Amino acid sequence: MEPASNGEEPTSWEELYNINLMPSELFFKFRKEIEGLRVGVNLEFYNAPINDFQAKIVLKPLSPERRWKFIYEPIHKDVRVLSKKIPITKFLNLQVGIGHNFQLQATGWNWKLTTCLGGDGVSRIRNKTSLGLFPGMDLRFGWRADYVFPEISGALGTGEPLFNLSTGRLQASLDRVETIVTHTS
Repeated sequence: MEPASNGEEPTSWEELYNINLMPSELFFKFRKEIEGLRVGVNLEFYNAPINDFQAKIVLKPLSPERRWKFIYEPIHKDVRVLSKKIPITKFLNLQVGIGHNFQLQATGWNWKLTTCLGGDGVSRIRNKTSLGLFPGMDLRFGWRADYVFPEISGALGTGEPLFNLSTGRLQASLDRVETIVTHTS
């Protein structure tokens, strides 16, 4: 979403508005609910920028006030316990975790601040949208939109143009598609 190299507006709609519907991540999640816990097996396929595959076993409480989740990655021999996302403000969340990697014999902790808004000098929206196909099967779509709003400006007697129009830009993409199969007892 960079401006044209010569400082002028792009000349084609393709340069202004780009929508990519090819997801770079495909997830298949299988979940089983057992005595107040959800046990999940996640198969995660990453397409771009490199082809990669991850498998995860996830264990977390079903209660609405759950505070943690346990993740085991057998390929990387990695074990983590993560807190739930803790709201700091309406749009800002904090998540902390501790983990151990058995291959590297290393233990450490990490933290992450996340938001659905913001970007690198460009406004960004990131979101997940769920679609229940039937009981026990859901599709979840992770998408994002980077945008610059159109702008109209002008001036008189300042040496700037009387009327100036910036058309704005939009780059939207479907980043992730998740198929979630849940078996309840």
